[in-house]
Amino acid sequence: MDFGKIINEIKKLKSEKNAICLVHNYQRPEIYQVADIIGDSLELAKAAAKTDADTIVFCGVDFMAESAKILNPEKKVLIPKLSAKCPMAAMATASALREKKKQFPEATIVSYVNTSAEVKAESDICCTSANAIKVVNSLPAKQILFVPDEHLASWVEKNSDKEIIKWPGFCNVHAHISPDALKDAKRLHPDAKVIAHPECKIAVLDLADHVCSTGGMIDYAKDNPAKEFIIATEEGMVNRLRMEVPEKEFYPIGGTCTGMKAITLEDILSSLKTGQYEVTLDEDVVNKAKRALDRMMEL
Repeated sequence: MDFGKIINEIKKLKSEKNAICLVHNYQRPEIYQVADIIGDSLELAKAAAKTDADTIVFCGVDFMAESAKILNPEKKVLIPKLSAKCPMAAMATASALREKKKQFPEATIVSYVNTSAEVKAESDICCTSANAIKVVNSLPAKQILFVPDEHLASWVEKNSDKEIIKWPGFCNVHAHISPDALKDAKRLHPDAKVIAHPECKIAVLDLADHVCSTGGMIDYAKDNPAKEFIIATEEGMVNRLRMEVPEKEFYPIGGTCTGMKAITLEDILSSLKTGQYEVTLDEDVVNKAKRALDRMMEL
């Protein structure tokens, strides 16, 4: 089948099964065409919490589909491909977090949504890149154990008076974006504004004109009078930016997240037809993880 036929069949099946497709900004651009919502982690979490669909097809990576299930335990949540995983989320385990909590008994545990359901269940509150600073600064505790992204933790630390204990985790794509690469891009495009994701190293963020989540990148590009932008995040974000702000130019300096690119239109079609692969979680884990996510959503 060509893309057009697959897209039409997906849309037909979504209607028949009262299903929606939640699609992360980093997904393949053709998948945008079957999306009900395209967004960053926070936007998709909000959409998952509000939907009245019977089935959620999550086009992202494993922890995102788990979060949708946590927020909608009675609904069917499908992830179309099992290899759509986040390496950073795998850098923190529930058992390791339990041991770390013993070392810092006074710390409040803030887990980035880029974590497993089991890690969320061991946490006090969750955050996304869009609201991490707000979440941390809203807490009465002076000591925060931030899991698992050390670079996002450093960005939060720079914008907070809290003591931030950083878990040794990182995003492979963002950690590989270097200050030298950014300087080279600026030499090539001297009039361009730099937008960077807070999972980048502080040395990169210090060179940026604006630091924000992928959802925030769209708002900034629309509102800023500049006509050119250097985008320091996963390279697929430029596809979304070019779709939303076609009159401006965007230059990526990030690499590719293979987990985010794992899902294809064929996988989505197969998932809707057969119910593969349904997210299942332990009820106790769901209940505990939901408390941490709900605290974030209340903000």
